[in-house]
Amino acid sequence: MVEILAESKKSLGTFDGVFTPSILTILGVIMYLKLGWVVGNVGLTKTLLIVTLATSITFLTGLSIAAIATDHRVRTGGAYYMVSRSLGLEAGGAVGIPLFLAQALSVSLYIVGFAESLTAVIPQYTQGSVVLTTIVFVAGIALLSPKFAIRTQYLVMGVVVLSILSLFLGGKISPEVAGVSGTISDPVGFWDVFAVFFPAVTGITVGVNLSGNLKNPGKSIPLGTFLAIGVGYLVYMILPVLLALRASPDLLVTNPLVMMPMSVWGDAILLGIWGGALSSAVGSILGAPRVLQALARDNVLPRSLHWLGKGHGQDDTPRIGTVVTLAFAGVAAY
Repeated sequence: MVEILAESKKSLGTFDGVFTPSILTILGVIMYLKLGWVVGNVGLTKTLLIVTLATSITFLTGLSIAAIATDHRVRTGGAYYMVSRSLGLEAGGAVGIPLFLAQALSVSLYIVGFAESLTAVIPQYTQGSVVLTTIVFVAGIALLSPKFAIRTQYLVMGVVVLSILSLFLGGKISPEVAGVSGTISDPVGFWDVFAVFFPAVTGITVGVNLSGNLKNPGKSIPLGTFLAIGVGYLVYMILPVLLALRASPDLLVTNPLVMMPMSVWGDAILLGIWGGALSSAVGSILGAPRVLQALARDNVLPRSLHWLGKGHGQDDTPRIGTVVTLAFAGVAAY
């Protein structure tokens, strides 16, 4: 049980600071929109092989993260800080700058994805207005405090659990089913399918992003990371079985929302997609400014940009860096 302690500079524990953001990114939009496509293309057996292979790579990465986290004192900067303190600032900078750009752009990706799915269901909203509103919403959460942002993700986790339970309690939707080895007549190749699925299990980096706000990074990062990997693997090994026994390969491939009709409450799947996109956007907007903050404090960035290293409040929140990240993401989203 995670105790809610008084707000402090280092106020996050294993569950709220590492496990929650990691598992919400792992059980994200790829699970909802692409897992059926994976099963329909390569069949159940190869899908389970892809899940195991992808998770094994993530597990090896987790071992490296755990080794560094338990051997070094981890501060603000997440993966950048860990690499820079192990291999030097030069190597850290080479990783940190692309890492910031990737996380900032991922905010745009998640927000645009959320906007497109929402306007498809509610066409009276324009995509531009939804993008703008969502950016303001995400900015408000990120600027308040990481603790508040994580608390909002508890609600998202509840929605994701509800959607998975709704799918488990659902049933068959077509007379013909994929079964163990059924695939479409002209399937995509194994490694192409693997490349589409693999990003689904890479969400553990999100859990490392709040390293500067963890009470005990040396304990929380390894434990939270491996818990997220284990839970994600369990879910991804069960869901393909349900999909293969309930729908035909053609239906799995052609309908990205195939989980909706096979669920007890189909709208729960839609809520899970939206919640996953928003929680991933929040996770990225929490992580990217902290990488930028660490880069500025380590003098990796030019001297004229050192003001990006400033933090505010008890949580050392990088408000300036958050605004810069949101501006960058907003331009990319439009």
